[in-house]
Order: sequence, then C-alpha cells, then structure tokens
Amino acid sequence: MFGSIRTRVIIVATLTVVSLLSLRPRSVTYRTGGGDRPVSDTTVEQFGLKLGLDLQGGMHLAVEIDQSGGTVINPEDALDRALTVIRSRIDEFGVGEPLVQKVGDSRIVIELPGVTDPSRAKAIVQRSAFLEFRITDMQNRFRDVIPQIDEALRGLGITAAGATGQPSAIAQLLGTDTSGEAGDSPGQSGIENLTAVGAFSSQLFAGQIPGEYLVAEEEFPRIDSLINLPEVQRVIPRGLDLRWGREPQSQGGRSFRPLYAVDSRPIITGDLMSDAQAQIDPVYNQAIVTFQLTRSGGRIFGRETARHIGDYMAIILDGRVQSQPPIIRNQIRRRGQIELGGTSLQDAQDLALVLRAGALPAPITIVEERTVGPSLGQDSIAKGIRAGLVGALLVIVVMVLYYRVAGLFAVVGLGFYVLFTLGGLASFNATLTLPGLAGFVLSLGFAVDANVLIFERIREELALNKTIRLAVDTGFERAMPAILDSNITTVITALFLFQFGTGPVKGFAVTLIVGIIASLATAVFVTRTIFLIWLQRKRTMKELSI
Repeated sequence: MFGSIRTRVIIVATLTVVSLLSLRPRSVTYRTGGGDRPVSDTTVEQFGLKLGLDLQGGMHLAVEIDQSGGTVINPEDALDRALTVIRSRIDEFGVGEPLVQKVGDSRIVIELPGVTDPSRAKAIVQRSAFLEFRITDMQNRFRDVIPQIDEALRGLGITAAGATGQPSAIAQLLGTDTSGEAGDSPGQSGIENLTAVGAFSSQLFAGQIPGEYLVAEEEFPRIDSLINLPEVQRVIPRGLDLRWGREPQSQGGRSFRPLYAVDSRPIITGDLMSDAQAQIDPVYNQAIVTFQLTRSGGRIFGRETARHIGDYMAIILDGRVQSQPPIIRNQIRRRGQIELGGTSLQDAQDLALVLRAGALPAPITIVEERTVGPSLGQDSIAKGIRAGLVGALLVIVVMVLYYRVAGLFAVVGLGFYVLFTLGGLASFNATLTLPGLAGFVLSLGFAVDANVLIFERIREELALNKTIRLAVDTGFERAMPAILDSNITTVITALFLFQFGTGPVKGFAVTLIVGIIASLATAVFVTRTIFLIWLQRKRTMKELSI
C-alpha cells in the first residue's frame, strides 16, 4: 500500500502542512463599546493549541443552589437544570475547554481557563436571566390605594412612637423622630408629622405613563423597604405587583428611580425565546438586544399583544424593568427588541448570551472561588519543556548509539511525531493541561517503541542473509501485528479514561490517544518512507547501518 515513494512523500508533506496550519496563530476580533463608549474592534493573536487552567491561569468556581429564601422545592433537580444552563452559558461565553461538572448532590464546579475578566464571568454564571413581559397598571388601581397605604403606615408610626417612647426600626424607616423636640412629650412631633404628611404618597411623583411613579434616588432604599412591609403588601390590589426600574432617570437636575405597577401575570416569559442577539441601534447609537420567540411563543405573544393594543408593556429582567415600557401600537408576533439605554455593547452581548442559554431554575451562590495566576502556568510549561528536552535528548542518544543510521531515521520520525501530535490536538480543538503535558513528555519514550520493534525485526532478517531491501520490507511487515496489538490496547485504556474520567484525566487521555495515533503513523509510515528514500539512493549499499 502506498508503494510509490512519491505518493508517500506527498502524504507526509500534506500531513506536515496540515499540522503547521493547525498550529498557526489566528486573529480573533472582539467588538467592544456601545452606549456612552465608542464601538471598537480589538484583534488579538491566539495560537491554535489552547492551554488549560493549570498552564495559562484562569478561574475556578464552586456554586450551590441558594436555599436561603426557602423557595426551592427540589434542590437536586434544580441543580441538574442549573448545570445545563450554566454549561450553555459558558459555551456561549467562548472559554476554551472549560470544565463544568456536578460534584456530589449539591455543588457545581466551573473551571474557566484564560479568563481575564473574573467579575464578568461570575456575573454571567450567577445571573438568573428570568425575562417577563407584563402590562402596566392601565386602570391606575395602585394610584387609588396610595391613601390607604399612607393610613396603614400612619398606624404603624403611631404604634412605633407610642410603644416605649424610644426610636424603633419602624419609626426610623418611616422617617419619624420619636424623641421629639425639647419640651415635647416623647414621640409627639413624629406622630404629628405622619398625620400631616403621607409617609408614602409624599415620596411618589406621577410618571409619564400609566402605572409609572418616580422616587428620589436617595429615598429609593427606604421606600423599597416600606413597600415590602406586610401591612403595605396587604393594601396593594390583587393582581398587581410593584417593580423598580433598572436604572435611575435624571429630571430637573435630580435623579429619580422609576417604580412601576404591573400586572402580576406576565403575558409571556423568556422560556419561549429561541434566539437573542446584541446590536447597536444605528438611530440612537445605543445597545439593544433583539430577540426571537419560538412558534408557540409567537402565537401567545401575538394573541396577547393584539388584546393590549394601546397599553404599555414593561420588559422585566430579574425583577427589574429594563427601560420605560413601550406602548403596544400593533400586534407583535415572534420578533422584538429590548432597549438597554447607556449599557455597553459587551453588557448587551452578555445579556443576549444568558437569554439564549435560559434562566436559572433557582438562585445560585458562589461557595468557593480561586484565581490561578499565569505565572504558575508559565513555571509548569518551562519545567515541562525542560523535561521534554532532556527526555528527547536521552532518547536520541540511545537510538543513535544503538541503531546508528537507522536510529537517526527514528529521530527524524520523532520530530514528525511531535509535530503531528501537537497539530492533531490543535485540529481537535483540544486543550493542553498539566497532566496532558506530562503525558506528552512521557510519550516521547513510547514514540520510539514501534521503531525498536521494527529495527530488531530487521536485524533478525539480516541475520538470515536476506537482502537489505527484503529485510527492511519483511521487518516492517512482521513487526506490524505486535505494534498494532500494543497500540490498540493502550487506546482502549485511554478511551475508558476519557469516558469515565473528569477534567485532568480526560486531558491526559486525549493527549495519549492523539500521541499513539501520531506515533503509529510516524513509525510505520514516515520512518519507512525515509528508509525507502535512503535505499533508493544507496542501491549499491552492501550493509545496513542498524
């Protein structure tokens, strides 16, 4: 097979070129900016062979389901679904050869090699990404109960002020001073303040659309705490929820946080989304996320928006309204967009990423975090290269001293082996980890094992007084069964390691499998091609240096 020397040379040259092309540096362009920052493209050079977390540095995270709220009914099932979502997000994030795996019944381990922005990676992993579309309070039902909220808070204030005469958490939250002025009885001025001015209504200003209210940014935390009081929640009309805007608005030189009264029932959620992409709006030069719904989602969205033409629809992500709710002017089916204001394009891309991957079934919390610096990886690489050079040098010396010219042929084949192995790893988009590097260095010795079997068989054939050409051909053919047996059994072992191993074990198995295939190709094919070229040029040679 491949008896022609020219055909053999062409095949070896092709494999060499393919390996070199796989290892060549590649230009990767990232687009950043948007919003208040100009959009720009950044091009970086990335080598074809990627390095793992332990060689190039990166980030290690361990997360668990957050059960502090007590709302997770089946934590184990939630963890399994969270694993799928996180894996999809990390794949979209573009990290080379990440590790995302479940450990035990309560933890997910995430390893992200080469991550240069840990805070962004953490945000993508942790973000709930629960998207809802809700109609605002078009009948102003919440506005009608604001006086009742004031009355409920007034009652709380009087109780808090008159209980002991000492400042209480409720009194401080309501903004009352239960200590009173000099000469007053304890709590008197605070009670009068609550009676004269509504503790809640005085902090709310009507917005531009139905269901929208504005609260001074400095009062935002206090009003949010008031809203969550059980006494206030009981007054809010059934079927309405209150949701804060994502970012404050500037009006008249002051900063206000928008508060929206919206329907409790969403008309649709992000579960029915099939795609989301980040873009820059050419008209307003701001980042947006365009989305597309599934067929069933499009039918539901079309039906609901047709019923609410003329109403305002709030787009809510993780409990916060993204921007001022747009008015529904006509029926919307499968496509729409989310305006993100001054958000950068990268933030919009991250949002589109998590929307495509889906929402987490429950909040997660980071219980372990480690950042591996690149200096540790560089030290491992340097030591690995040193070990490889020493090992290769010893192999070269032994082969040349023991097999002379034939040993030189094996050394040349060893060079092709290194090239084919690295090129093969790069072609499969594999990642070289520290165990993989150790396996690669160790396999340098195994790479010449097939050559040893072949050379010893050639020696035996020459001892039987066969011609050099016949001895070489017979040596390669009769050594083949032993070579195949040893390599196939090793590949089977490596396949089991890959199937049942995790992380570093898989990296070792991949390197071993690619190395075995490369060593088989170089020993059986490349080295024999070199022999054939040598014999063709030395037709009158009486003795083979082996």
